[in-house]
Formats: sequence, structure tokens, C-alpha cells
Amino acid sequence: MERLERCSRSLRAGLAAGAVRRRLPWVLLGIVLLGSALKDGELVPETPMQNKRNLLNVYFVKVAWAWTFWLLLPFIGVTTYLFAKSKFLYGPTKSILTALRRLSALLVGTAIWYVCTGLFVYIENLTGMCSTSGKHNEPHRLYATKQECHKNNGIWNGFDISGHCFLLSYCALMIVEEMAVLEGLSIDQNSKLRVVVNSLFVSLCFLTMIWVFMFVCTAVYFHDFSQKLLGALIGLSAWYVTYRVWYLKPFSPGLPLPNIPLSSKKYSYSR
Repeated sequence: MERLERCSRSLRAGLAAGAVRRRLPWVLLGIVLLGSALKDGELVPETPMQNKRNLLNVYFVKVAWAWTFWLLLPFIGVTTYLFAKSKFLYGPTKSILTALRRLSALLVGTAIWYVCTGLFVYIENLTGMCSTSGKHNEPHRLYATKQECHKNNGIWNGFDISGHCFLLSYCALMIVEEMAVLEGLSIDQNSKLRVVVNSLFVSLCFLTMIWVFMFVCTAVYFHDFSQKLLGALIGLSAWYVTYRVWYLKPFSPGLPLPNIPLSSKKYSYSR
């Protein structure tokens, strides 16, 4: 309990700070630029992380949205309800409705993940061509998709927008945005909910560190520069359009509650 509390306090001073939210987009872009330069210059040492079957990639990155969704779900719900109730913004019923409204941000994120990943697959299939090592006397066969090509032991050459750069950047930015609620949330030291919130917060912090670390690995080991840059820009654009534009509007999931001034019904993003 005490270790969890100390860990939460130290992480709150770092990852939950406004400076992190302001700088992280630029840090991610810098990682793409520097990582691509190191990769193209063949200056990156061989490590287990360049193997796509490494544990972090298989058990975390491949299901990155699932990890992000299921950890943010209770975190957003509990913290939004507690903040709205503790600050006397709303009664119990309205606090629950406010929490549900904020949870709809996860539905928006799911839609973004689904549409973008589907679009990436479509673009790769549209721009690709299959290279096979068949015999010279065999008729040349055209393959419509990457999956058909791989079934026949071929190599698909298409424009493969980095889904890792897209999703890892979007998930990391979304998590640090949602952790902003802790800036104005006060929970009784002896409350069991404090343990729950601290546990979720610490888990989200470590998850964010994994996403940024794997983003670095993607930048230095995989994809062409244009594929990584486009993937990252799409992830950053999805974050910007939602948290910096749409969520400021009344008809939206809204921002984490500390961004709503108590003296005004309008949203504010001054940090």
C-alpha cells in the first residue's frame, strides 16, 4: 500500500504533468526522425527487439488497443465520477451520466483504431504486388491481397503504413490526456477507491512507457521513413482532432474534468 502510494506520487509528478502532454507529440516525431536516420545509417545494434516475435510485440503491441481500452475504462469511469461528485459539480445521477459521457471517448478511439487499421490494409493491398519464386514455365498469377500472396509463399511489396507508429502514438497520447484528471482529484487516504485509482494509474503509466519504448523500437528497426512518418502523423492527427478540437465542443465526450472551469460551462485547455 505504502509502496503503491509512493510510486503513484512520483509518477504523478512526471507523466500526469501538463508539460508531458505538451511535449510528447514532439518527442514522438523526433523519435521517428532520429530512429529512421539511425536505421538508414545502419547504426543500430542487433537486439532481440528487431525480432517481430519478441514478447512485448506479441503480447502487448499486437493487442495495444485492447490493453489501452480495458485499463482506461475503469480509470475514466471511477475518476470522472469521483471528481464530479467531490467538487459538487453534480449529484450522484448526473455524476454517473458525466462518467458515461466521458467513457464515450473510448468508443471514439475504437472507431479511429478500426477505420485507420482497415484503411492501412486497403492501401497496402491497393499499392502492392506479389513476388513469388515460382518456376519459369509456370504461368504468372496475379494476387489481389497480401494474404493471398503469403499463402503461396510470396512476398508482398506495397506501401505499408506503420500501424505500430499510428496506434502506439495515439494510445500514449490518449492515456496522458486522460490522466490529467488527477491534477484536480482528491481522494481520502483511507479510501479503498484510492488504492483502485492508484493501481490503475500506475498500470497506465507503465503501459505508456511500454508504448513509447516499442515506438522507439519500431522507429529504429522497421518500415521505411515515409511509412513511419505517415503512421505517426495519422496518430497525432487523431489525437489533435479529438482532444484539441472536437472534445472542446459541447456535443462530444468532453475533456477530463479539471479542464472544465468551475465558474464556466465552457471547456478550457489552458495548461
